[in-house]
Amino acid sequence: MFAVATLAVNTSVRIAEAELSVCNDSQSRIAIAIGYKEGEVWVTEGWWNLQPDSCEPILQPPLDERFYYIFARDWDTGGDWGGATPMCTQTKVFTIRGVEDCISRGFARSGFSEIDTGDAKTWTVRLSPNPGPQG
Repeated sequence: MFAVATLAVNTSVRIAEAELSVCNDSQSRIAIAIGYKEGEVWVTEGWWNLQPDSCEPILQPPLDERFYYIFARDWDTGGDWGGATPMCTQTKVFTIRGVEDCISRGFARSGFSEIDTGDAKTWTVRLSPNPGPQG
């Protein structure tokens, strides 16, 4: 079970750009995994590595879905930013199609936080400095 830490989200308008960005407001290196729907199939991808006090675009245009999901791990001090939506991950770089039967397919099952972008084409997720403990 993963502890939930606060994810602060906001939207900002940038002309001619549409992206989902993640900002690491901590002093640790953080790895990011993202989940989204591609047609009728759920897809999870990871890992993007964010340095302390940095922001990076994770998904480039078009942001045409309303809901995206995020899971992050603090590599330096431990802990996860996550939520209640189970999706598949693994320790190596991955793209996984489908979110069911993670364990029996040889993947880990991680709790992702839902991001509701409404109809925004640009969205930024800010990870607070203190994730929950790993569990």
